[in-house]
Amino acid sequence: MRLIFALLVWAGMWGTPTLADGEPAGEFDYYVMALSWSPNWCAIEGDARDAPQCDTDLGWSLHGLWPQFHRGWPSYCRTTARPPSRAMTASMADIMGDGGLAWYQWKKHGVCSGLEADAYFDLARRAYNSVTRPAVFRKLDKSVKLPAKLVEEAFIKVNPTIDPDELTVTCMDGRIQEVRICLSKDLTPVPCGADVIKDCTMKDALFDPIR
Repeated sequence: MRLIFALLVWAGMWGTPTLADGEPAGEFDYYVMALSWSPNWCAIEGDARDAPQCDTDLGWSLHGLWPQFHRGWPSYCRTTARPPSRAMTASMADIMGDGGLAWYQWKKHGVCSGLEADAYFDLARRAYNSVTRPAVFRKLDKSVKLPAKLVEEAFIKVNPTIDPDELTVTCMDGRIQEVRICLSKDLTPVPCGADVIKDCTMKDALFDPIR
């Protein structure tokens, strides 16, 4: 209730370049799980694309599970893993909003995991399910302006095993964009690298309600 009250009181991509493409698959230090607030993503770019997920009440959607080095990250790695089938990527739409995003995430990031596609998507789903998304944000009935720090505190409150240095909140175009949580290869929260944990410092970030 205190968190809901705080939200009402306030009512009113990464900067580091990636390493060279083509890194060998499976060589990385930890994962970054990115959770996007779907209504804000739709306001920033999804509506302009007429994205199907913008007609849903998805809430915190899985943007991706990204292999990460302590500094920098691999992408488009060399792998012998077979690409996922259309059915496999479509099956991720319930948490990612679109099978096309799942395909893109595999092509850019999943290939760096060293896993087969089905194992990677299974791991991504387990990572998503391992984190409690604060229910308070789904209770909003209008757009609010709030400190990005409040979003971080809400996640930590319902996920007491996650420390402040193990997640970060990002903003884009004046809105809360994502919550990014750093996880070990077995999905245990771990400290984020210095190039990941760049918290949004906005005190009046816009946060749109579920549609």
